[in-house]
Amino acid sequence: MSDSEPDEEILSLLRQSLGISDASSSKAPNTEVLEGAQHVYHNSIDVALDTYGTKTAAAQIWSLMQEKSYSFKTWSEHSLHPRGKDEATVNFIFLMDLLNFCFWSESSDPHQRYAVEYQGQRWTGYWSLVAAIHRAVEEDIPITTPSFWTNYTECTHDLLKHVFRSATPELIPLIDERIACIREAGRILVEDFNGSVPQLIQQAKQSATALVNLLVINFPCFKDIATFESRSIHFYKRAQIFVADLWACFEGQNYGCFHDIDTITMFADYRIPQMLHSLGCLRYSPSLESRIRNLKELESGGSWEVQLRGCSIWCVELIRKEILRQYPKAEINAILIDFFLYDTMKEREVEAVETIPHHRTRSIWY
Repeated sequence: MSDSEPDEEILSLLRQSLGISDASSSKAPNTEVLEGAQHVYHNSIDVALDTYGTKTAAAQIWSLMQEKSYSFKTWSEHSLHPRGKDEATVNFIFLMDLLNFCFWSESSDPHQRYAVEYQGQRWTGYWSLVAAIHRAVEEDIPITTPSFWTNYTECTHDLLKHVFRSATPELIPLIDERIACIREAGRILVEDFNGSVPQLIQQAKQSATALVNLLVINFPCFKDIATFESRSIHFYKRAQIFVADLWACFEGQNYGCFHDIDTITMFADYRIPQMLHSLGCLRYSPSLESRIRNLKELESGGSWEVQLRGCSIWCVELIRKEILRQYPKAEINAILIDFFLYDTMKEREVEAVETIPHHRTRSIWY
């Protein structure tokens, strides 16, 4: 394709985000995440789904969710998640999901791993990011304000490193990449959306699909796409989780109101495949399993990594369908299953009952 020729994939996404029908297709606009995941599943040779394990897991997951009264309201029960229902909360969530990637440490000593001290406690993993944002806000650093991200005089590189400072010798992983994401997002929000995340959300017209596509079209750091067996595979982990977090935080109202929220898939990261394997839903080839168990890094965008992510998305979709088959009146979607599996996996990590390590990949995508 020459420089003068339009990128048809980007044009198609732009049409979808603006609610313009694509004359070349009679299908309803979507992110194509699920279709890509199905393609990966059908062509995967190193990751397989166990049908019996998936059906058994579906029953177990639904039973435990019912036992715990698990719903989108559970999101706000986490002590660090913001509880406000205003624009400040929207900005907080945007920054949180802009930087929601790659928290794993190469250190085997938990006391050496990156951690944030906040409210008399040390927070690790994803929660270290959330704690760091809260801490900065309480230190009167306008870290959740997009226009501040573009102010190189006040929002210096050193200040941003201070915001994410660690209580241990280890720095937050990919600190330079995180700062680059902040700068890029700030510039785009200021130039194209008057520095307003709510304005970005409003352009989606209460469509989860449209908001995901708007993020992917406008922000390169959200364009989580790989290639597998000659096909472009959309994952869009952080774009989708932004929509999901809005939905959960605002309980389906105001900024979290989306008429098509159930089109969002699970968020392909390194924790959910680990949980699905532990539940007997996923099986790995000996070579892949050996690499994971030996804590060897997988290439971002490589075949093994794409198979893990794609098959996990498809697996959660099958779990969702199985729950609805067994319990037709169940109010369930892939978001809730993902949230539940992630929370459960973190509980197992604390209790030291992990049956297999998570796979290791360094990237800004998850």
